[in-house]
Formats: sequence, C-alpha cells, structure tokens
Amino acid sequence: MNGNQLLGRRGEDAAAAYLERLGWNVLDRNWRCSEGELDIVAYDGRRHVACEVKTRRSKAFGDPLEAINERKATRLRKLALRWAAANRVPGSQIRVDVIALVCQGEGFALEHLREVC
Repeated sequence: MNGNQLLGRRGEDAAAAYLERLGWNVLDRNWRCSEGELDIVAYDGRRHVACEVKTRRSKAFGDPLEAINERKATRLRKLALRWAAANRVPGSQIRVDVIALVCQGEGFALEHLREVC
C-alpha cells in the first residue's frame, strides 16, 4: 500500500469507529460490484446508510466534501441501490451519507453530512 492508500484506510477505520460510537451497526466495508465500491454500509437503527468516506491530509487542496459533485452523488446513489437489491433491502430504505476527515495531529477532524443523495 502506498501513503495515500494507507491514509484512506486509516480514514475508513476512523469513520467506521465513529459510526459504531453512534450506535450504528456497520454491515459492510469496501462492498464492490461491477459498477464500483461503497466504503461503508451501516444500519442506524431506522435505515440503511451507504457512507462515502473522503480523507485528506489537509485542506490545502480543498475540503474533502468538494470531491462529491453531482456526478459522484448520482454514482453513489446507484451503488447504494445495487447494495440494497443484493441484500434484499427496499431502495427507499437506504440513504447516502458522506464522512469527510482531515488529519489533525494523530487523529482526524470529522464532518458527517447526512442524506446527500
């Protein structure tokens, strides 16, 4: 793994731990199909949530949330629906959240946007 892959893995681990602290059940990590990958799929007690995780060393090149444009949001929604179909979850019962992390000392500053698409 290169440095960016290691940072991404640390970010996903931190995001999963954050969701578990919220009391959510992490169901899948790095779920793949022929059309792409979902970083985390969790259950918040009411709905299934596909979480896109964006991790950056700093905001020098922009906020990690800026990476979620309309095209990416559409793709994430499509992947969430694919996961739902594969797991027999009604499409209306899954939403897409984004978790953005920026390195801060040994940890991360975390921002969680719910229901982005």
